[in-house]
Formats: sequence, structure tokens, C-alpha cells
Amino acid sequence: MSNERAVASAQRSSESIAVAFDNVNLVYRAKDSSTAALEDINMSVGKGEFVVVAGPSGCGKTTLLKLIAGLISPTEGEVRLVGQRVRGPSKVVGMAFQNPTLLPWRTMLQNVLLPLEIVEPHRSQFRRERAAYMRKANELLESVHLTGFANAHPWQLSGGMQQRASLCRALIHEPEILLLDEPFGALDAFTREELWLVLQDLWLERTCTVMLVTHDLREAVFLGDTVYVMSKRPGTLTERSEVPFSRPRTLEGCFEPEFLEMFRRIREQIGEVRERTS
Repeated sequence: MSNERAVASAQRSSESIAVAFDNVNLVYRAKDSSTAALEDINMSVGKGEFVVVAGPSGCGKTTLLKLIAGLISPTEGEVRLVGQRVRGPSKVVGMAFQNPTLLPWRTMLQNVLLPLEIVEPHRSQFRRERAAYMRKANELLESVHLTGFANAHPWQLSGGMQQRASLCRALIHEPEILLLDEPFGALDAFTREELWLVLQDLWLERTCTVMLVTHDLREAVFLGDTVYVMSKRPGTLTERSEVPFSRPRTLEGCFEPEFLEMFRRIREQIGEVRERTS
């Protein structure tokens, strides 16, 4: 990691940090073997920042998200969310995955409402506040252009429409931190780009902190404020690039020389990682 990055992180006040990794290592242990997954991870993500993590397959990008979500614990070091050490799943986190994982027997509206039936304090007041929650869910569906599909089932809709509903479900309980694990990876190029715009609009409206894992470097540059590159396993953060382009960003901007130059530079960084660890 660069000295500039270390200084920038040190200068951030604790009140402005949403996610922090301090000297995190993770080793997966089996009965007769162990695998080092992450090594010496140090990172601070500012509140409201849109961070993208890119790198070779198997380098530990998804593992980073699992640590933030409290689904696993580090072998060494500490992960903190808004100043509190992660000790398990947290209500301040929302997640969306490459597979929308919508329940096929529930309508789109019912799928979006699901976290409110599980996450406190919403769970305790779900029946009493049901009408208000339904209005909120419908407003989210409208914001991602799914007006009129609230009563449809997932199998009746396209993959892109299902992924829009998945984003709504991740946001319905107003998390402070949104974790996205290759959410558009299974979609065709045109649908993927359309959903970049949808996600950008959602983020600009809500300004929550976002951490996105992706293999698509155009997606990384289009959406991110900051792009990290990870090495092969054991994964560590090798490069950090700040994206200077103003928002809202347009698809036409992807063909501007400055955009293409940044894309090329990050692609070269990942190429160098592959060569160093091959």
C-alpha cells in the first residue's frame, strides 16, 4: 500500500469511518490442513464512500464482505463497523449477491419486505407498521422502475428485474453499509450497464456506504470512488486508486480518454498481480 494511502487513512477521524480493517488475517482450518485466505488487510472506508474491490478469482474479495457482514471472524486482527467491533451479523449491513436469491413462492413485494420480518426493531413492529412498510417497499420498487410488478413472482421476471428487486430488499431496512458481491455478473452487457445507472441513482439518493466486489473493471471505474486491487491468495490489498470523475456519471463517459486511461491502469495492476504470483 502507498504511503499516501496510509496518511489519508490516519487523518480520517473515527467518526467518519464506516468500515475499518486493522491487521486482519484469515486462515481457513480443516482437520488436517489450513489455507491462508487473507493476509495483512488494512483498510478504512469513509461514511458514504463507494468502494470497489477487484482482483483475480479466489483472491478473497468475497471473504472481505463476509468479514464485514459478520458471517465469519478473522483469525487475527479486527474488523469494525461505525466504530464497533464486528462480533456477528449486524442490522447496519445490507447485502446483495450475484444470484438474486429471491424466494420463488413470494411476490416481489413480499421478497422486498422479508428483511423487515427478520431484522429488529422492524420484526417486533411488522404487523403494526405493515401498511407503512408496504408503502416504503413500493416506493423502492418504483425507484428501480419496477412499478406494476409488486405482485409478480420472481420466475415471471427477467434476471435484471430480479436483481433490481434484490437491491430493494438489501436497502429496505435502511442499512448504513451495503455489500454487493458481483451483483451484475450473470447479466448481459446491456442490462448490466442499465443497472449501473440504477445503483448509482440509489446510492446518490441514500448516500449509504457501499462496498462492491466485481471482476468488471469498467464497472469498477464507473461506480467507484475508490478502487482497490487484491493479490492472489493469500489476498492482500496491493493498489488503491481514487476515481476523480464527477457524478452523476453517464455511460457515454466510459468512452472518454480519462476513463479509458484509468481502466487501462487498473487492468495493468491486476495483470502485474497475476505475473507476480503465477
